[in-house]
This record gives sequence, structure tokens and C-alpha cells, in this order.
Amino acid sequence: MTAHASQPHRTYRYYDLIVVAFVTVLLCANLIGAAKVVQLDVPVLGTLVFGAGVLFFPISYFFGDILTEVYGYAHDRRAVWCGFGTLLFAALMAWVVTRMPAAPGDYNSSLQSGMEVVFDNTWRIVAGSIIAFWAGSLVNSYVLSKLKIYTGGKYLWVRTIGSTAAGELVDSGLFYMLAFYGIWDTAQVIQVAVTQYFLKTGWEVLATPITYKLVGYLKRKENEDYFDTHTNFTPFSLKV
Repeated sequence: MTAHASQPHRTYRYYDLIVVAFVTVLLCANLIGAAKVVQLDVPVLGTLVFGAGVLFFPISYFFGDILTEVYGYAHDRRAVWCGFGTLLFAALMAWVVTRMPAAPGDYNSSLQSGMEVVFDNTWRIVAGSIIAFWAGSLVNSYVLSKLKIYTGGKYLWVRTIGSTAAGELVDSGLFYMLAFYGIWDTAQVIQVAVTQYFLKTGWEVLATPITYKLVGYLKRKENEDYFDTHTNFTPFSLKV
């Protein structure tokens, strides 16, 4: 059931579907929730300040863990580059559309103002989001792959939680420093980044039972359980 890099290239039944789900979640989370900061009073925990995207963005790491665990680092790396390209195109499209002159009329003027508020993010937010996603996702995949070899394929929960903790540390740290340092108070940047990190990692812990079921199902259906023993871990490749 275990595959290695020396074997011929395979095709899979569900890989493309998971990549589509991964990119969809990533695009929606970055377009809708990246720049909005939420403050909630939570019993026991007190007041939490965090980016709204934290509620959905961790799902992309969930899919990243599944892709790496079942299909290997190279297949997840390709998915990450698909997400990277999608975010770049979305940023370009948002920039072009919001800067095109609106047709006359109160409705069109109101719509233009709304679109500028929602989609006309600063270059720092866009760059921070894309760079942080790319770096964090590849760190997540790399750590999971190495832990899988180290543990001999045992203790899936250690791999998923450990890799997410590493990847989200890079992601949250990079995004808020690149996007908001010097704009927000430094204390708020740190507070939101730290809260975001623990919420995202906690999400992975809660999702562990689902991860076990889906990973087990895919390994059986795809007849695959990839170990990256001979993988080239360069991030700058689309090869699988």
C-alpha cells in the first residue's frame, strides 16, 4: 500500500476534488475574512480579538494535511501553488474591477463604494496574505512528511497537530507583521496574531476525529499511503 518516489506516476480518484475544495476554501477565506478584525466576549476565556478569516481558513490546512498524508508532499505542493496562483489572480481582478469607472447613477455609485470597501485591500494585506499562505502551507506539509517518516506512519494526530502548529506559526506571524505592522498598534498586531495562532491550531485539534476518518477512507479507496523517503522538498516545483 505504501508508495515511493521511484514508482511510476499514478492517477487518483479523489485528488482533484480535494484540490478544488482546498482552493475554494482558501479563496473565500482570504476574500471575505482576511482584513476584518472581530472582538468577542467568550465565557472563561474573556475578550478575544481575532481576524474573521480564522473561522474558515484553517480548513485549508485540514485539506493540506490530508493531501500530504495520503498523496505525499509533492502533491500537496502542487495544490499550494494552485492556491497561490488563484490568490494572485483574485488580487489582480479585484484591483482592476475596483478601479474601473462606475456607470452613472446612485445605485452604481453606492455599489462602487461597497466594492472598494470589500475588495480594494491594500497591497500589504494582499502580499501578506499570499506570502504567509504559501510559506505556512509548505512548512505544514514538510513537517508532516518528516514526522510521518520519523514515526513510521503511526500517531497521525501528532503529525497533523504538530505540522499545523508549525505552519500556522509561520502563517500568522508573517501575515500580521507584513500586513499591519506600523498601521495597527504593535500590541494589537501581536495580540491578534497570537490569538489567531492558537485558534487555528485549536481548530486542528478539534478536527482530528474527522481527519482520521477521511484519511482512512482515502487511503483505502486510493490504495495509497505515501512516504516521502525520496522526495525533493524544494518548494519551487510543480512536479509530482
